[in-house]
Amino acid sequence: MTNIRVLIADDQMMVRQGFTVLLNAEPGIEVVGQAVDGLDAVAKVAELTPDVVLMDIRMPRLGGIEATRRIMEPPGAAVKVLVLTTFDLDEYVYEALRAGASGFLLKDASAADLARAVRVVAAGDALLAPNITKRLIVEFSRLSGTARAPLKERVGDLTERESEVLSLIAQGLSNAEIAEALVVAEQTVKSHVSRILVKLGLRDRTQAAVFAYETGLVRPSGQ
Repeated sequence: MTNIRVLIADDQMMVRQGFTVLLNAEPGIEVVGQAVDGLDAVAKVAELTPDVVLMDIRMPRLGGIEATRRIMEPPGAAVKVLVLTTFDLDEYVYEALRAGASGFLLKDASAADLARAVRVVAAGDALLAPNITKRLIVEFSRLSGTARAPLKERVGDLTERESEVLSLIAQGLSNAEIAEALVVAEQTVKSHVSRILVKLGLRDRTQAAVFAYETGLVRPSGQ
């Protein structure tokens, strides 16, 4: 099986080297390069074509959020970005996901959690640190009140079942968990997810979750 190719973008050498050692020790994962800032990360992605970029938020010359936006801008971009930071502030989480990141993890995560995060986003799933998720949902809910009308109109393009699946995606459920909740085959859920992404013009499950919260389709419990 082909290794998951990882690029590490962080302005601290010790962080880059530490993550490199941890990930290279994991089966099926290979660190193919390091970047010292956002501009370097954009260039290295074009040069090395990694599967996953571990992206720091605060870096000189170009920060991680703008670097993510540039990396994910080309249509059909296949690389996944996993944002790593010591800051668990809502604005960073929200902006990173809006920029196209597939996941968000704090730097104090264990080696096992880091490796799992790389595998999760490489497989096309969304990944959020558990201690961030609740605040993120509240932030999305607050911002959904200002959702643009065109976004809300696009929800009407979905069938009732597709809207249901989208809501469950936004709540963090995997395809298998959605299948169990709806009592359908997992392949059926995958078909629904594919149609949702096509109808809404979205790239992946993370963008789908952002869309669901921005339009108010999903709100925190009790609201």
